[in-house]
Amino acid sequence: MTAGERFQRLPTGAKLFLILTAAILPIGIALVFFGRNEIREANAALQGRSDDQAQAAAEAIEGLVARNALALRIAANGALADGSVQACERARRSLSIAPGVAQDFELEAPDGTPLCATAKIGNTGSLPLTAPGDIHVQIAPSDDSLAIRAGVIGGMATSLIPLEVIQNAAKNSGQKIEALVLRDRTREIRVIGPPDVRNLRLQLTERKIGNGGVVARIGTPVQRITIIDRLLLLLPLLMWVTAAVITWLLVSRLLLRPLKRLQRGVAAYEPGSETLDVPHKLGPSREIQELRDAFARTMARVEQSDREMAAALEGQRRLVREVHHRVKNNLQVVASLLNIHGRSANTTEARAAYAGISRRVGALSIVHRNHFAEMEESRGIAVRPLMSELAAELRAGAPDEARGFAIDLDVDTVFTTQDVAVAIAFLVTEIVEFAMIHCPQEPIEITLRRSSELTARMTMSNRVLDPDKAGEPEKAQFERIVTGLAKQLRSPLDRKLGRYSVDLPVFPPV
Repeated sequence: MTAGERFQRLPTGAKLFLILTAAILPIGIALVFFGRNEIREANAALQGRSDDQAQAAAEAIEGLVARNALALRIAANGALADGSVQACERARRSLSIAPGVAQDFELEAPDGTPLCATAKIGNTGSLPLTAPGDIHVQIAPSDDSLAIRAGVIGGMATSLIPLEVIQNAAKNSGQKIEALVLRDRTREIRVIGPPDVRNLRLQLTERKIGNGGVVARIGTPVQRITIIDRLLLLLPLLMWVTAAVITWLLVSRLLLRPLKRLQRGVAAYEPGSETLDVPHKLGPSREIQELRDAFARTMARVEQSDREMAAALEGQRRLVREVHHRVKNNLQVVASLLNIHGRSANTTEARAAYAGISRRVGALSIVHRNHFAEMEESRGIAVRPLMSELAAELRAGAPDEARGFAIDLDVDTVFTTQDVAVAIAFLVTEIVEFAMIHCPQEPIEITLRRSSELTARMTMSNRVLDPDKAGEPEKAQFERIVTGLAKQLRSPLDRKLGRYSVDLPVFPPV
């Protein structure tokens, strides 16, 4: 089956849906594709903007650290150059004129031994020793602050940048920072944000601070295309769905439903009804209402034609019945005349000839009478009553020496046509008559069994049936007759000693 044939077999609603899909859906898919590309590019731009915000905040913290480290190194170099006595006071005076730097510090000897301090800055013993000219940055071991240690000639200087100063530096960068965490190899401090940034919709970016010993993890708000923007992106698909649904509803209410109601009314119509019972309200479509009226007019004409044909058929049936009835009566009259003339015949051979002809005419009359009954029931001629009536007729017309001749019947209930019934009647008559004349003291058995759905096997058994004696003149004439009758049944005659069998065409069982 080709695609066109399959399309033609689809319901109207499915056809409309496929047509609308082929017309609108490609456009919607193309618009969605281009819209997705635009959203992807917009999201990439927003992500780049978040990265720039994180970079600006990291640079602000980096600048704060660099400014404090530079001021601390200059102040420590000048203070320790004149000796360790009053070194902290000289360094403090130097730092006091530097804006935006930490004022609390500690001076240490080259081996890390504290020399002096302007305030308690905690335990700095775990900080590594720093050579002159180097700067080391890490999280303070005992405080939530950022420790800076600068190596100078004659020792080292350590200062702490408080958490509030780092917060202000990040916030004053002009960027929206939602989370800021500083960590080194051993500690981590949260500068900005809630305890757990993983529960927020943030974009996290990591940047190295100072000499790389401290890493800043900066969280900026996730900026993405909103759900409304994505829904607007789906408008072409929504247009396709809306068009398909509206079209299907309109076609269903205005066309398909009225047609189905009209179809049910026409399908429920029974021949012989007075009128076609179709719905009066079939929607606003005038064409469907006109179709309903056309159906009603057509059914009225068909009904009128059926009544006329039924009347003509009934007349023809009566005529055929009358013809068969008259043929049966005429055959019975002929059989009666043959019997009358047979009784008045002068010789035995003449009386036997009259009797044989009378039996054959009687068999044909029986077939016509059963065919008359078959016309009443329209099932075919019933073989069982036909055989019973034929056996009774043959026993009644038997010659004097065969008055006690017995015909045993064992017949299944099967039905066949008139032509087959005529051949059966003549075949049974020929064989029974031959048995009555040549072996009147032995009964003949006739059985009929259904052998398949369309065939039945008839078997006649009597000692006189001997295929080996076919060469005798009288037996040869008998064999030619029964062979010809078997050919009318379109089946070969199966001859065995004492038993002749033949297959009969019958109607399937009901």
